[in-house]
Amino acid sequence: MENASSLCSVVSPEEYELKNCDSCPTNDGLVDVFGDLAALPVEVEERRPTCLRCCRPQKVCLCPFLPPQPLEVSTCLYVVQHPAEESRVLRTVPLLAACLPQGKCNVIVGRRFNEEKHPELAAVCRDERTLILYPGPKSQNLEELVRHREIDTVKHNVIIIDGTWSQAKNMFLKNSMFHLPSQVRTTEVIPLKSGADGV
Repeated sequence: MENASSLCSVVSPEEYELKNCDSCPTNDGLVDVFGDLAALPVEVEERRPTCLRCCRPQKVCLCPFLPPQPLEVSTCLYVVQHPAEESRVLRTVPLLAACLPQGKCNVIVGRRFNEEKHPELAAVCRDERTLILYPGPKSQNLEELVRHREIDTVKHNVIIIDGTWSQAKNMFLKNSMFHLPSQVRTTEVIPLKSGADGV
């Protein structure tokens, strides 16, 4: 077996010139090919025009299917979004934000959250009116809470973890502040109207 030094020997410029003489036709051809490649213009890919409201490409804009005016809601949503969700093509958080008044849908991107870096989120988690939408053995059925405790009369905050199931689980388990609010889950499927006046 050859030793490593003979396989990875350093060649001086003079030795290189001797081994790769100018009379070799392949060397001139390679230089020409690489020169031609380097001279090619760089094509900048143009992005499709995007709708400013729904953040979808204009050709598939969903605004005709969204409410013409923001929905009047007393609840304030806090969407804690895994960074991978930001770059997804079919993300739904911009659609949610487009349906609600400004300030009612707050999006915070990250994996780890603490009081020092996210004091507003920490304060929301400590608020007794805050609910976190996350299934588990301690979670209560949101629809039952609405029916039995007249939850609509109180202005609630709702935290939603946006990510795949494994990302959401990881974010919930690794952020102790998410264990403070009451956990809720939803089981009912809400029928949506189709058309421009549907929600």
